[in-house]
Amino acid sequence: MNSLEQAEAQRVVSLIPAVVSGNCQDLKAFERRLTEYIHCLQPATGRWRMLLIVVSVCTATGAWNWLIDPETQKVSFFTSLWNHPFFTISCITLIGLFFAGIHKRVVAPSIIAARCRTVLAEYNMSCDDTGKLILKPRPHVQ
Repeated sequence: MNSLEQAEAQRVVSLIPAVVSGNCQDLKAFERRLTEYIHCLQPATGRWRMLLIVVSVCTATGAWNWLIDPETQKVSFFTSLWNHPFFTISCITLIGLFFAGIHKRVVAPSIIAARCRTVLAEYNMSCDDTGKLILKPRPHVQ
């Protein structure tokens, strides 16, 4: 997780102590902020998912063409990659995207919701994937 994601997660979670005060308005404000934040992540997440799908399909198509080419078996590995630039470029792009963290960006809302669930469990609450709070019954102390 990069420093920007950590800062935003800390900012969202910093609202939790206000929830403990028992004021219903604080709960509503926290829920509204959490749903707003998760909702704002959705467009960017959708774009990252589309990019990942396009590059994956290009890599798979290039790999298929690379594998069915009869010249691939007759020449060296690097020569065969040189003969198939579409596969080579799409494969390098896919690897670069994974090094850039696309695997985290396509599931960013789920990561935020899971981290909030972990913190909210201490307050006997949870949240769904959209950020709506789920209040659990208080445990009975006898």
